[in-house]
Amino acid sequence: MLLLLAFVLLLFLPGPWNVIGFVVALALFIGEIAYWNSTVKGRRARVGAETLIGKTGTVISECRPDGQIKLLGTIWAAHCATGAAPGQTVRVIARSDLVLDVEPEGTP
Repeated sequence: MLLLLAFVLLLFLPGPWNVIGFVVALALFIGEIAYWNSTVKGRRARVGAETLIGKTGTVISECRPDGQIKLLGTIWAAHCATGAAPGQTVRVIARSDLVLDVEPEGTP
């Protein structure tokens, strides 16, 4: 956005203010890029099934011990050692391949 502003100032301000405005806006643009680069540089992108750990879902087919849950609008295969009935809320505690290990909500 600041880069666009720099070019608008260059085109529409009377001289020498057009060059001064262009240089200031360009310097702010470069500073903004450097700031955003420094804030995201150390972060690792979290994608995939590992982001589901800790989320809650609803059992749609009985998990005794294997069944299915609906989590974030997607149906997943689930394994619940203690068992869970359809409609019950469960929390994802781990995953192995594409099967989520879950426990009923409220279980320590």
